[in-house]
Amino acid sequence: MTAVPDSALPSDRPLLCVSDLHLEDPNSSHFQTLVQIAALAAGEQLTLALLGDIVEVWVGDDDDAPLAHALKSLLAETARHTSVGLMCGNRDFLYGRQLSEETGATLLPDPCSYDGRLLLTHGDRYCTDDASYQQMRTLFHSQAWQEDVLGRSLDERRALAAGLRAQSRSANALKAANIMDVNAHAVLEDLQRNNRTMVLHGHTHRPAHHRTPTHERWVLGDWGQTCWVCVVPVGAAPALFCLPFARSIDRWWTAVKAQLAVGG
Repeated sequence: MTAVPDSALPSDRPLLCVSDLHLEDPNSSHFQTLVQIAALAAGEQLTLALLGDIVEVWVGDDDDAPLAHALKSLLAETARHTSVGLMCGNRDFLYGRQLSEETGATLLPDPCSYDGRLLLTHGDRYCTDDASYQQMRTLFHSQAWQEDVLGRSLDERRALAAGLRAQSRSANALKAANIMDVNAHAVLEDLQRNNRTMVLHGHTHRPAHHRTPTHERWVLGDWGQTCWVCVVPVGAAPALFCLPFARSIDRWWTAVKAQLAVGG
């Protein structure tokens, strides 16, 4: 693991982060909540950071499925009004330059440094106790493997993605739960190397705020039964929020502005 680059996201406005939405249907309440969050970010001039696994699977920027079309439209509309950062996860690791150029969203390296003080990452790179997963992760992020896959037809890629998901579910069912969590030493090593004391990630589906004498770690939850959002005020520490999908995002933000003294 080498020193991380800056995120290229503006740091003069609050940062609004989500991850692990695992979207599959553009007509779902989950997608409509993302639409609300994106509209809030655009209207209030908040930087929106999507930290991986936004969709359950991404087979390439040329995907013509309804969900892909809806996500592209949403990213493009939001990026017309505010900064949008998009990071690859372990389900949607095939985001590419075409998507960025078409939508105006900035592809974020994983990990990256935000505001010179906070590391942003999807989080799976820290699950180093799961050796078999790390081997697969290295393969999936390799240029040769991605070029080979993206050279296939959409139908072939969709079939491959379905097979990989089934294989992953089967493998995870046999693993101890702690194996799939982050390794504390891997996190600390990355923070020390980059002279940082804070990290924000998703992936593990274990939302929490961890404090140690040397650093703090915020973990975004997945969008299963509830919606998890993290707000990073300018110059202040992140704050996690858990919302029901039926809640008005605008009313929530009004309360957050008062609580954290932030605003657009």
